[in-house]
Amino acid sequence: MSNFEIITPDLPESVADATVVTWHKKVGDSVKRDEILVEIETDKVVLEVPAVSDGVLETIIEAEGATVVSKQLLGKLSAAAVAGGVTKESVATQESTPADRHNATLSSESVGSDSVSPGVRRLIAEHDLNAEEIKGTGVGGRITREDVEKVLAAKAQSAKADNKPAPANFNVGNREEKRVPMTRLRKRIAERLLEAKNSTAMLTTFNEVDMAPIMKLRKTYGEKFEKQHGTRLGFMSFYIKAVVEALKRYPEVNASIDGDDIVYHNYFDISIAVSTPRGLVTPVLRNCDKLSMADIEKEIKTLADKGRDGKLTVEDLTGGNFTITNGGVFGSLMSTPIINPPQSAILGMHAIKDRPVAVNGEVVIRPMMYLALSYDHRLIDGRESVGFLVTIKELLEDPTRLLLEI
Repeated sequence: MSNFEIITPDLPESVADATVVTWHKKVGDSVKRDEILVEIETDKVVLEVPAVSDGVLETIIEAEGATVVSKQLLGKLSAAAVAGGVTKESVATQESTPADRHNATLSSESVGSDSVSPGVRRLIAEHDLNAEEIKGTGVGGRITREDVEKVLAAKAQSAKADNKPAPANFNVGNREEKRVPMTRLRKRIAERLLEAKNSTAMLTTFNEVDMAPIMKLRKTYGEKFEKQHGTRLGFMSFYIKAVVEALKRYPEVNASIDGDDIVYHNYFDISIAVSTPRGLVTPVLRNCDKLSMADIEKEIKTLADKGRDGKLTVEDLTGGNFTITNGGVFGSLMSTPIINPPQSAILGMHAIKDRPVAVNGEVVIRPMMYLALSYDHRLIDGRESVGFLVTIKELLEDPTRLLLEI
């Protein structure tokens, strides 16, 4: 019977290490080929490690929370017998090392073969437990794997409590607290936000845009657009088209600082802030100046789906010259977005609200949206930042100009 090693996948060059997040199987569990065994989280993406063969998870070497590097051994998989009705416990016993079998033999001196299975006996030996102190909940008082895991969890909790200072003596009633460690992604987000605040001369300028023309356009052509292109006509494609045109007119906003140099980019890769269950990520929409409205909508949907399902790759998240974040989808009326280094600016879009505004000397109700541009004042002056934002406002209020590029 063959053994297979469970190995950490190759990590990108920019990622030094990763964290073991979740083991989806326990030692002794049966697995199918290509079934996901463990998830590894870097500071950018989550990588899934599948089983290379049908079999039984024999050993977990790197537990949840462990830090690992590329090609590191995570555990071992025993190939399952095709015939013979081999159980996961018997496979674990057959594939164990001589030392494991010796430990199991020693433990069997104090644990009768009728009270525990070979797999459970091995687990007891691995953790130096006394079987007589474990209360069995199985048939006839047999000790099950769950019984052993409860004892291990209790010991771990007790050890953790011993290392904590005594809590203050006050009555908190029925209130409860839950403490969980930060994920690597959340830690990285925190680091980058602090980096942006501490290493840039960040300033935010505001404007507002009348969204009535775009809303009318979507209402008139939205159904035809969806039938022809197979995707709905959203607001984001208009935002991106307007941003690309404004970046062409104000190249400083599309630039970045590298030491004592200013790097001007002659391409337009736009990062789109996407909220996922694991945190905020900014996948990149590349060569936006060469994409049609339909292409943009399709690409955004693909990236959003990958973000929701945890399938974004390092390539999806690498690069980007400018970021758009749309807090309006959550109801945000106004915000000051934080720059995504090494970029020099970020545009915040917000909720569209009917508000009274003056048009041609009369007060009318219009669907208005606030715009916020945060920028690095070391590179971008007030003239460029305000001009950039006004350009976006004018293009959105007259979307025909987006098509004519005027």
